Amino acid sequence: MRGVNADSQGTRGMPAGTVAGRLAVPAGLLAAVVGAFAYVGAVDPNEPGHYPVCPLLRLTGIYCPGCGGLRSAHAFVHGDLVTALHDNAAAVLGYLGFAVLWTVWVVRAARGRPLRIDLGPVHLWTLGVSLLVFAVVRNLPFGGWLHP
Repeated sequence: MRGVNADSQGTRGMPAGTVAGRLAVPAGLLAAVVGAFAYVGAVDPNEPGHYPVCPLLRLTGIYCPGCGGLRSAHAFVHGDLVTALHDNAAAVLGYLGFAVLWTVWVVRAARGRPLRIDLGPVHLWTLGVSLLVFAVVRNLPFGGWLHP
């Protein structure tokens, strides 16, 4: 475009300084997440045939860290936090973590600041090891309370 600095354009041609332009991506992501949760809330994963079975569980009988995640989301949408935690406690922590991170993102975007998440190797290894421990414990005899 002639006479317009390319850096002055934000999302979809809106000036980079407008609040609407800065909130477009967080709003779009929220719409996608709300849509996914609405679908899982409406289509019960406890009813057979609606969703595919976990291949690891089907082939080995071992619960992966994601097993029970859809049932957990369904219970979470319906306000049953105890059942959601029972079905997949790690997923519930993920839902809450997403909500906090998204809120921080929106506040920073509204103020014109970028969201910077500087996860180092220690943070990523801690997350990975935590999910691995969760997966192992839920498959041991004393971890039966973590079964979906």
